Amino acid sequence: MSDENAPIRIAMWSGPRNISTAMMRSFENRADCAVSDEPFYAAYLYETGLDHPMRGAVIASQPTDWRNVVRHVTGSVPDGKPVWYQKHMTHHMLPHYGLNWTDGMANCFLIRDPAFVVASYAAKREEVTAADLGYHRQIELFDRVCDMLGSAPPVLESADVLKNPEGMLSALCARVGIPFDAAMLNWPDGPRDSDGVWGAHWYASVNASTGFMPYTEKEAVVPDRLKPVYEACLDPYNTLVKHRLVV
Repeated sequence: MSDENAPIRIAMWSGPRNISTAMMRSFENRADCAVSDEPFYAAYLYETGLDHPMRGAVIASQPTDWRNVVRHVTGSVPDGKPVWYQKHMTHHMLPHYGLNWTDGMANCFLIRDPAFVVASYAAKREEVTAADLGYHRQIELFDRVCDMLGSAPPVLESADVLKNPEGMLSALCARVGIPFDAAMLNWPDGPRDSDGVWGAHWYASVNASTGFMPYTEKEAVVPDRLKPVYEACLDPYNTLVKHRLVV
C-alpha cells in the first residue's frame, strides 16, 4: 500500500551537454522542490580514475562510495520538501552499481541529438568517447524501467522542451504526479548553492540564463575525428526518441 504523503523523488537520467542543468534550475524554482546535482559524480571519477576538469575538487565534494550515495538519495529529502528532483548522469552508473534503489524513483529520461552533444562536449573536453556521453547506459536504464513498469517512462527531447517549455513541463509534471508550476519557466541568474563544484567549469551558459533558451534551428558540426563517436550513439538515441513525450 503506497503512502500518499511520501515524497516524490524524480530521477532525471541524461548524458552531458544536454539541458540537464536548466531542467534542474526549473525544478529548483518550485517552492515545493529540493534538487541534487549529479550525486554519483565523485564516486564515478574515484573508481574510474578518469581525468575530468576539476577532478580533485569533485572527489573532495561528494561521497566516493556509491552505496553511501544511494543512502543519501533514498534518505531524508532536503528541507523536508515533498518533491526531490535528482539530476543523474547515466554514465556515472558503473556496471557494478546496484540499481534496486531506482525502483522507488519517478524515473525520467532527457535526450538530445548526439550530433549536438558531441560538438558541445568536445568544446569543453578534447577527449570524447561514446561511453562519456552515456547513450548506451541510458538505453539500458530505460529498458530496465520499462520492464519494471510494463510501459515506457517519460522521455523528453531537449529540443521539444526549448520549443515549448510550458507544454512539455506540464506534460512531465502530469506524468510524475505533481501539478505544473509556472515558476518553472523562469529563474534568477547566477550559480546556486545546490550546484556541484564543477559548475565553475561547465555552467557558464546556464548561470547567465533566466529561463530556457529560445530554440533556434541550427546544424551541429561534428569534427571528423569524432564522427565514429557520433555514429555509435545514434542507435540508442533513435530508440529513445520514439518514446518522447509529445504535446
